[in-house]
Amino acid sequence: MLIYYISSYLEYLEIERGLSINTIDAYRRDLYFLSDFLQMHGVEELCDIKRIHLNMYIKNLYDKKYTAYSIAREIASIKGFFKWLSVSEYIKHNPALAIEQPKLPKRLPKVLSMKEIKELLDEKMSILNKAIFELLYASGLRVSELSNLQINNIDLNAKYIRCLGKGSKERIVPIGNQACIALKNYFKERDYLIKKHNLSTKYCFIKENGKKITRQDVYNFINTIGHNINKNISPHTIRHSFATHLLENGADLRVVQELLGHSDVSTTQLYTHISKKRLKDIYFSINK
Repeated sequence: MLIYYISSYLEYLEIERGLSINTIDAYRRDLYFLSDFLQMHGVEELCDIKRIHLNMYIKNLYDKKYTAYSIAREIASIKGFFKWLSVSEYIKHNPALAIEQPKLPKRLPKVLSMKEIKELLDEKMSILNKAIFELLYASGLRVSELSNLQINNIDLNAKYIRCLGKGSKERIVPIGNQACIALKNYFKERDYLIKKHNLSTKYCFIKENGKKITRQDVYNFINTIGHNINKNISPHTIRHSFATHLLENGADLRVVQELLGHSDVSTTQLYTHISKKRLKDIYFSINK
């Protein structure tokens, strides 16, 4: 019975909240795990779920050595679900109301230096991958935004792209000369693939076989090229580097917030901490 309400909740997240497929999939995994756990303990009806059952489930996550970040995400999924059940009046009392999040250790994102970015750009790569890397660093796009980028949302003459971020929020992001050059080169290859495979696709980035690139394709490429300079990196590392380098070169925090598509400036402020830490590291390396 719980699966029915989970399905309705996921539909609400997709249609009314406009959350991304990846975010909805994460909610689905978390809530299905909870449903399986409750069934194993004989709890199948919505009205039978008590605070003690949710506490048992969270304790089970700790026993399985889940990280604080994973537990925090699971608790967020549970709290969101039961809040929706309560607001929708499917339940009279919210058993998840007083559940506390674990204390998370402060962890600054991994950032590449400008020198390391240049080293990566100097690496030999395909025309497609060159365009992907240049655009990631020029725009700070999330990997899902890049893989879903549509060809008609790129204006190389005006040097900007239009993308849909989290919650289907649209934003305009300017791009520089090098990214424009890389994209122009790639578009020639893309036109060839379109004719070769007789395609009609709205997506910007397609592979040799004519299929749209996936998030995993981009992850694999960035991870592989990172190993060439002995770095374990992901597309999000390039996004972090984009934001940090902007701030280090005098960009306004609010401007960076808009470019990244953050709804709350406090999320963007994290990059000011990275910049300060990097300045300290550089200072002390010089003044040992």
